[in-house]
Amino acid sequence: MSLKVSVIGSGFSSLSVACYLAKAGHQVHIYEKNNSIGGRARQLKKNGFTFDMGPSWYWMPDVFERFFADFGKSAADYYTLIKLAPAYRVFFGADDSVVIDDELAKIKATFEAIEPGSAAKLERFMNTARDNYRIAIENLVYRPGESPLELVTPETIGRLTQFFSNISADVRKQFKNEKLRQILEFPVLFLGAKPEDTPSFYSFMNFADFGLGTWHPKTGMFDVVAGMQKLASSLGVSFHTSAAISEIVVENGIAKGIRVNNEFIGSDVVVSGADYAHSEQLLPKQYRMYSDSYWDSRVFAPSSLLFYVGFSKKLENINHHILFFDTDFKAHAKDIYEAPRWPDEPLFYANFPSLTDATCAPEGCEAGFFLVPLAPGIEDTPALRQQYFDKIMTRFERLTKQDVRNYITFSESFCKNDFVSEYNSYKGNAYGMANTLLQTAFLRPKLRSKKVKHLYFTGQLTVPGPGVPPALISGKLTAGLIEKYSNR
Repeated sequence: MSLKVSVIGSGFSSLSVACYLAKAGHQVHIYEKNNSIGGRARQLKKNGFTFDMGPSWYWMPDVFERFFADFGKSAADYYTLIKLAPAYRVFFGADDSVVIDDELAKIKATFEAIEPGSAAKLERFMNTARDNYRIAIENLVYRPGESPLELVTPETIGRLTQFFSNISADVRKQFKNEKLRQILEFPVLFLGAKPEDTPSFYSFMNFADFGLGTWHPKTGMFDVVAGMQKLASSLGVSFHTSAAISEIVVENGIAKGIRVNNEFIGSDVVVSGADYAHSEQLLPKQYRMYSDSYWDSRVFAPSSLLFYVGFSKKLENINHHILFFDTDFKAHAKDIYEAPRWPDEPLFYANFPSLTDATCAPEGCEAGFFLVPLAPGIEDTPALRQQYFDKIMTRFERLTKQDVRNYITFSESFCKNDFVSEYNSYKGNAYGMANTLLQTAFLRPKLRSKKVKHLYFTGQLTVPGPGVPPALISGKLTAGLIEKYSNR
């Protein structure tokens, strides 16, 4: 039976669920509140510069390939991938940086040069990470989180202890050099929690990093959005932008449609890929599965202060991806997770896509994207944004040994208030709900409403978690549940 499906939002999970449902023969419409699609993965174009506004790391290429293969396609049918070599660079101080290369053998040599004996330790650590990655892909992340029994397999039982230890303890037990420790703890930050609060099993993120490598779509992450839109359109999906949703309409416990720009649109099924907490605010209170106190008690991934900067010259001593770990990681983490405040000396991240893609900056210029992780719900003012722009530019100049501020043609900022206004993000979080032990798999908010028939959710606040690859998977899982329950 063909269903009319309304999908709220146009981020990766919404695009994914729309493709799967359209392939199954349903009539699918995507409604996006902004004037362009992509959700957090939109583009900013200004003065000849082009920026990915959100996700900028392309990890786990096998998940993208698996998505497109489900439609008889490959990623190469829609965009060109470039493997970054080196993958990224980490600054720990002036004249003190570590380059992470594009092959594990080279990374082991880098480790060994810093801490004798660490290459063998890294080999063992990566063997475990590789096995965990295989188990995660084969046994965990493609499960819809309806029951704890989904997690029970001979291989997951054999790794049960890894859910009750943490990444930080494992890394610090094996490696003594603080730089190497921070490099190995870095990948799980994509999961939205501190390494000491992230189960050891999530070392599979280290395999995603060192084992599978860091890639870049030729003209940016928006290439993936455009590719998915092209696929969706070819399957018959209709797109509606500048389409703000004011209500999910429910009658007698059944989703009947949505109100778009105050106009009722009838639907057989409603799927929200928008922020989960916001989506429930679109429902009458009696039909919400989670209370305000529930959301307030969750551990959310950080918000971010972002800067999109155009430079009128080519910069020196930079890489496509750079991490600036020249200040106290624990102090910054405390300011995010324990006592929310603006950090005195923040860690930050920068990427320069114009090193890889000449089309995203005018000739002789550089496009720079800077990110400072912040606590969700924090105060956000223009004065604070400027203060922190000055902080990171001062350190960037010192660490890379060059003057850049005199060559800034413009800078645009995006912070907590923008995450709220543009994406209806709960407390302005940037990445969703963290994957801590008590917020994993079936313990996350559900893909299927238990109170409203024919209402479903997808995206980074639900299963399997934050990140672009999990968003693609989330869409597939939600589509599967719709097929399973649509005739009941």
